[in-house]
Amino acid sequence: MANQLSTGGRDALKRHAHLARAVFLYPAMTYVFLLMVLPISIISLYSFFQRGRYGGIEYVFNLENYVRALDSLYIEILRNSILISLTVTLLALLIGFPVAYAITKLDPKYQNLALILVVLPFWTNFLIRTYAWIVLLNSEGILNQSLLGIGLIDSPLSLLYSPYAVIIGLLYAYVPLMILPLYSALVKIDPSLQEAAINLGASRFETLRQITFPLALPGALVGCIFVFVPSIGNFIIPELLGGGKTVMVGNLIRDQFLKARDWPFGSVLALFMVFLLVLLFFIQARVNRRITGEVSGG
Repeated sequence: MANQLSTGGRDALKRHAHLARAVFLYPAMTYVFLLMVLPISIISLYSFFQRGRYGGIEYVFNLENYVRALDSLYIEILRNSILISLTVTLLALLIGFPVAYAITKLDPKYQNLALILVVLPFWTNFLIRTYAWIVLLNSEGILNQSLLGIGLIDSPLSLLYSPYAVIIGLLYAYVPLMILPLYSALVKIDPSLQEAAINLGASRFETLRQITFPLALPGALVGCIFVFVPSIGNFIIPELLGGGKTVMVGNLIRDQFLKARDWPFGSVLALFMVFLLVLLFFIQARVNRRITGEVSGG
């Protein structure tokens, strides 16, 4: 009898625990379903239909949209988009790692201030920050006038409405997304590991290369994803700083939905972005698991 009561009590506790978890998970699962699962399901369905004569969707099943996405024109746009986004990501890593490392070396009471300064641009409207770069980069802008004033150039540089302007704009917009995860990874590294390497005769550069950076690699991978994905999907910066001359995947998707009103083809392109995001997170998880296993095994 006592055993039955004990078993019944444990079952009741388990039911209460499951109920409590369900209560806390319900808002998050609802959010994921409404803003992720449902939209992806809808565009997946749309991708198999065709555009109506005057826009909209004709529910005639076909694979024409997927075949069309393999056209050389769209492959070239995809290639350019990946190249620009990879360039931005690499530059963000080269800039973000020293900045994040320097922040970890500050006095703890100044680290929060430094992090606030890193995210401070996000407190300003994105469009205002982008238009500010137009003022800086145009032929009569501050940058060209400064270079002319000190005699480094004889005529204004064509910086605006070029891929270089797009790279600068994307880098400025997303470099904080590289610094923050790098700082989070670097600040967790045990200082005794670096001290032990130096005591064993390693130089500071060797310690940085063999100890610090490998341990910060998971944060670097997260930062790379945080920079690469919004860069390849951005359409405002290529439109404003590229002058419409630099077309990226984000511009193409926007135009299919809002200008051409070809929702099925736009859905195929959007699905590619979703697939790319899932692939990047899968790679990041595998690398992170491997690094964690090596550290635990070592």
